[in-house]
Formats: sequence, C-alpha cells, structure tokens
Amino acid sequence: MSVWDDLVGQEPAVEVLQRAVAGASARLRGEGGKATAGMTHAWLITGPPGSGRSNAGRAFAAALQCLDGGCGECAVCRTALNGAHPDVTLIRTEMLSIRVSEIRELVRRAAMSPTQGRWQVMLIEDADRLTDQAADALLKSIEEPAPRTVWVLCAPTVEDVVPTIRSRCRLLVLRTPPVAAVAEMLTRKSGVEPELASFAARAAQGHIGRAKALARDEVVRSRRNKVLEVPFELHDIGACLNAAQRLVDAAKEESKASAAKVDEQERTELEQALGVGTKGAKPREAGAALKELEDGQKARAKRWERDVLDRSLVDLMALYRDVLVVQTGAGAELINAELSQDIQQLAGRTSPEQTVRRIDALSGCREAIEGNVAPLLALEAMTIALFEG
Repeated sequence: MSVWDDLVGQEPAVEVLQRAVAGASARLRGEGGKATAGMTHAWLITGPPGSGRSNAGRAFAAALQCLDGGCGECAVCRTALNGAHPDVTLIRTEMLSIRVSEIRELVRRAAMSPTQGRWQVMLIEDADRLTDQAADALLKSIEEPAPRTVWVLCAPTVEDVVPTIRSRCRLLVLRTPPVAAVAEMLTRKSGVEPELASFAARAAQGHIGRAKALARDEVVRSRRNKVLEVPFELHDIGACLNAAQRLVDAAKEESKASAAKVDEQERTELEQALGVGTKGAKPREAGAALKELEDGQKARAKRWERDVLDRSLVDLMALYRDVLVVQTGAGAELINAELSQDIQQLAGRTSPEQTVRRIDALSGCREAIEGNVAPLLALEAMTIALFEG
C-alpha cells in the first residue's frame, strides 16, 4: 500500500513525482546536483476531469512529508491525504471562483516554516478558478517562495492558469485513465461485479469519480439513462423545448438535493458559533454573517447545477460519438454499447456530417453555459440543433 495507489493508470506521472520526492529528501540532507534535479518549488498538475489531479496533489504532499516517501500507512500520510496535516494546506472551492482573500491567507501561511513536517505544502485544487486579483496575490509568493515551501496547483489544462503563474511552475500532465484500469480498480477496491465495473468505467469515459458513482448508485445510472433518451425524443420544435426544460429541471433537482444537507449543516454550525438562539444572546453582525453564508450557498448551488448540466452534455456527446463510429465504420468500441441497436438506427437515418454538426452544437452549449449564458436558452438552442427535422 502507498499514497500512489489511487492514481489509476498514471504510472508515468507517478514516476516523475517519486523522483521529485527523492530529490526533495536529498535537498533536506544537504545534497545537491543531480540528486535534487527532479524537485522544484512550484508544480502545475493538469489533466482531464476525473483523471485524478487532486489525488495526485494530495499524494505528492503526503509523500513529501513521509520519511518513507509515501508509505500510505503512517500517521503523516493519513493526515496529509485527508487534509489534517498542519503543514499541508488544501484550498478547493465549491463556488464559481477562489477569492483574493483566501489566497492572501494562503500566501501568509506559505511564508512560515513547517511546524511538524519536512515541507510547507500549499495545494490549490481548483487553480483554474482563481480570480485575476487572486492570481496577482499568488504570483509573488510563487516567484519568491520560502526555502521549505512547495506550491502544487491543479487545473484541467495549462491554458486555464494565467501565463505569469504557469510559466513559473513545473508542468505535470495526467492522462485519461484507461477503461480497463478503472474497471479493475472498481472491482479490486469497491467489490463491484466485473460486468457492472466494465459498464461504469466505459460510461464514465475514464472519469474515476463518475465511474464510482455509476457503479454504486442505481439512481445515478437512471439519471444518465434519461439524459441519453433525449436524442430519440426530438420529433418537433415543441419536443426540443420540452427536452431542454427537463434537462434544466433535472439539474436543479439534483443540485438542490446535494446541497440541502450541506447547507443546513453549515447554517447550524454558523449559528452555534455566533450564539444565535442562546438565551439572552444578541450577537452582533449575525445577520451579515448569515447573509454572506446564504450568498455563498447560492453561488455553490449554481456551480453544482452547471456541473450536472455539463456532465449531461458530455454523455450526449459520447452518444453521438458512437453514432459517428458506426457511420464511418471506424471499428472503435462503443461507449454506450448497451444502446447499440438505437445507435445503429440513429446512424442509419443521418449522415456523418450531420453528426459532426450535432457534436459541435453540444460543445458550443457547454461553452455557452460556462460563459454565463442562461442554461435554458443554451439548451434550447442545442436541442433544436440536434433536431433531425
């Protein structure tokens, strides 16, 4: 067992990080030259969604602190992986962006020496969500880091990080995990039946978190099936508009269900901290603090809704990719093999050129929603573009 076990199908990246850990240990021993060549003070880990960027960052942080280079069993490894180590600071956001106030606090901590560990590791799991002001606040600390501080930034692509920051980081690119590797992991670690594990890995297109959800939850599989029914229901413009509305409603319902429990717990904890409800207590600023919490929860719900819609659009793109595979006779394995008969029928009544245009429409819809276009408008335009009429 080691901290690297959860990095499915990322053997080349793991080798790079392990060499860097060895170089970091050599630097602490006072060695130089080639012994420390693999280590640097700032890293940018990129890779497609579900490839394990955050897992890689956490594993690297744990291995840097561990005397055995990431055994995965000691208290140092366990606390670093779960975010409880005093010298491993994890920043992630469920909002639309990371604010400058959060980064300023991170920069302040980065200037300190480690209290218990060997390094002060600052891990930003959503570096693509830094605001311009937050990126400016981060830049100087990365340019002139403290002697024993290591920055680890994670983002989908290198272009998602501002040039001034990415140019000062060592780039590590993760690949999409192979379907067979994800299926094997589901069977080995989660006890999923091989057939279901193969389906989940294939349907998730290498996204490990999505594969786990599909393998474990019948509700998740049912929601995905309803999304994949959309192309076969678009018989007229009215059906297109109705399909768009259903996709939006389903996304709102799913994000609301996910947020309800978290929102309630956060509000309860804040009220307890402020003394709200305590007999005779009239905490100052309670109203402002609760209003700020509510605003943050609304922003998070908006992001979760976007994420659900984006996942639905990715599933639809995979369906049309399968249609194109059939139309062109490419011979590649179908992602949605269980729908092969429906895919054959759809492929038979359209042309490859039409399929490519529909894939472009789906891609354009994803970009529009990410660019703050009203989701319903973007989806209505997309479903009309998918309409065969």
